[in-house]
Amino acid sequence: MVPGVKGYIDAEKQKVVEKLQSGSKSKRDGWRSELPKEGLGAAVIEKLKQEKSNDVVWQGKCSGTVYIGGSESEGHFSLINEACSMFAHTNPLHMDVFQTIAQCEAEVVAMTAALLGSKNKASGGEICGNMTSGGTESILLAVKSSRDYMKAKKGIKTPEMIIPESAHSAYDKAAQYFNIKLRRVPVNKNFQADVKAIRQQINKNTVLIVGSAPGFPHGIIDPIEELGELAYSYGICFHVDLCLGGFVLPFARKLGYPIPPFDFSVKGVTSISADVHKYGLAPKGTSVVLYRNHDIRKHQFVAVTEWSGGLYVSPTIAGSRPGGLIAGAWAALMALGLEGYLENTKAIMEVSKRIQKGIKEIPELFIIGRPDMTIVAFGSNDLDIFEVNDIMSSKGWHLNALQRPNSIHICITLQHAPVVEDFLRDLKESVQTVKENPGPINGGLAPIYGAAGKIPDRGMVQELLVNYMDSTC
Repeated sequence: MVPGVKGYIDAEKQKVVEKLQSGSKSKRDGWRSELPKEGLGAAVIEKLKQEKSNDVVWQGKCSGTVYIGGSESEGHFSLINEACSMFAHTNPLHMDVFQTIAQCEAEVVAMTAALLGSKNKASGGEICGNMTSGGTESILLAVKSSRDYMKAKKGIKTPEMIIPESAHSAYDKAAQYFNIKLRRVPVNKNFQADVKAIRQQINKNTVLIVGSAPGFPHGIIDPIEELGELAYSYGICFHVDLCLGGFVLPFARKLGYPIPPFDFSVKGVTSISADVHKYGLAPKGTSVVLYRNHDIRKHQFVAVTEWSGGLYVSPTIAGSRPGGLIAGAWAALMALGLEGYLENTKAIMEVSKRIQKGIKEIPELFIIGRPDMTIVAFGSNDLDIFEVNDIMSSKGWHLNALQRPNSIHICITLQHAPVVEDFLRDLKESVQTVKENPGPINGGLAPIYGAAGKIPDRGMVQELLVNYMDSTC
């Protein structure tokens, strides 16, 4: 609070923000800030192509991000683009007008539910849900519905939810949005949700516990059966995050991989989120949230009776929604079918095993836990893993930096199948470079990541992130 000290700290924080931006601020200088006097007409397409050519090369180089294989101008990409274009001006808010889109949404939800146990007798036969804009909205809706369902069922007015520290940050967002106290529990030695530790946190205000299949950081499936038993015994809700695994795990199990139970066949699971725009190979902006029964899902809806504009009811956070994306998701599921998803899953699981083998052959690295799917996280006891990430970035790779422990991961997609050996070669070379020349490279972010993990005042780190976002968007 001392003025001189505060000024110094603010100046140092600004340096960090500028470092994080890494030149993005200068790129904004030429961005348009008002309408052109005369419209470009059809020439705007050429303008877009020109601007797009300045984007970085992402084909095969990104962790996750783009899950469809091949080129943007052909194959599955082209099919999805055409489906989206056909319904680009539709809106499922007007169900009486755009009946095809209403049917597409219902069928995407039903097909996804069937993959995740709705046909199993243990599910209860009432699985229902809706499409959303992505995994975050699916999680937000599941949390909101669980909160309100438990309020109606148990009268809980000061709700709390318990999550393992590996759970997605969308739960933090939900806690802030919906005024829910968040209890975060460390994972066990296998980097899974610690069932015993979660049990110790349950109290009279607990409305929800959470598990992931798999978790985003390390690609490891939480003990869903044990968590389901726990939730059922306490009469609380249990959400399973299948955003990454929803369109891989059912097929991996059919292929013979040792996949533990994860869906509505597990007693106690009350809701599931599954992203169609990841391994479902649908257009970006498509996910599904599912509930065990209609009694829970009804708490997702918002109904307004006193508006002068008439009676209003909406199923999801958005009012108007892009029907083109729903059509694109339907087209993806129908075009690929069971055999298509089995073939894709076999391909990416094989790439995952190859990458795991390759990392184990680099003595300076170790794999975190035992990956169950297509996310492989790795760290090092011998060198700064964030410096390795910076070298990989200089070679065009875009990987995810993690903390607790310091590590990086690659989320494997169909884009990686043709370049897996290139990745392993570049990773081996990057490790050797850091080993021979330890220390941050010019323009790298390793010092920022390393320092952020060591700052005891997490509020300061939070402020840095907010300042960075405020100056970026």
